[in-house]
Amino acid sequence: TPPVHQKDKPSLPAPLAQLSGGDPAFDRILERAARLVNSPVNILLTGETGTGKERMARALHDSSERRHQAFVAVNCAAIPEALIESELFGYLPGSFSGALAKGKRGLIQEADGGTLFLDEIGDMPLALQARLLRVLAEREVQPLGASKPTKVNVRVLTATHCDLVAAVKAGRFRDDLYYRLN
Repeated sequence: TPPVHQKDKPSLPAPLAQLSGGDPAFDRILERAARLVNSPVNILLTGETGTGKERMARALHDSSERRHQAFVAVNCAAIPEALIESELFGYLPGSFSGALAKGKRGLIQEADGGTLFLDEIGDMPLALQARLLRVLAEREVQPLGASKPTKVNVRVLTATHCDLVAAVKAGRFRDDLYYRLN
C-alpha cells in the first residue's frame, strides 16, 4: 500500500514565521494567530513583561492586508493620565488651555486604515475605557471639543501583563470592554 501522507500544514506568513523558535507549543499559537490576521476581531495578547507581546502584534499587522497602512503602538501605562485622552482621541483648537493652536489628530485617527496596538491596556484609566468601548462598538472617534464623531477603520490589538479578569472583579476594568477585547 502507498504511504499515508499527512496534510501539509499551511505555511505561516513570513512575519509570524520569523517569531518561531521551533517550540511546538508556540508554533501552535502562531498557527492560530495566522488564521486571525485578516479577521476583524480584536485580539488581546497576555503574558509577562518581556515575552514579546508587541512583537507578536507587529507580526500580526505585518501579516495582514493592513500591512501597508499605519501600525500605531501606544503604551497606555507610559502616557500620563491627564494626557492620555487627548493623545488617543485628539482635540480641536481651543479645546482646553495648553492645547495646540491647530489642534491635534489623535493616535486612533492616525491608525485609521491600519492597526492600533494598545499596550498595557490594563493600566488605562477607567473613565477612558468607556470612550474606547465606543470606538470599538461604533467604529468612530470624537476628538475633544468636537460636536460630531468621525468614522475610523482600525484594527485594535491590545496587550497586558495584568490579570484582567481579576481587574474586572475588582472594578478596575470594565467587563464590557474586556468582552470586546477578548
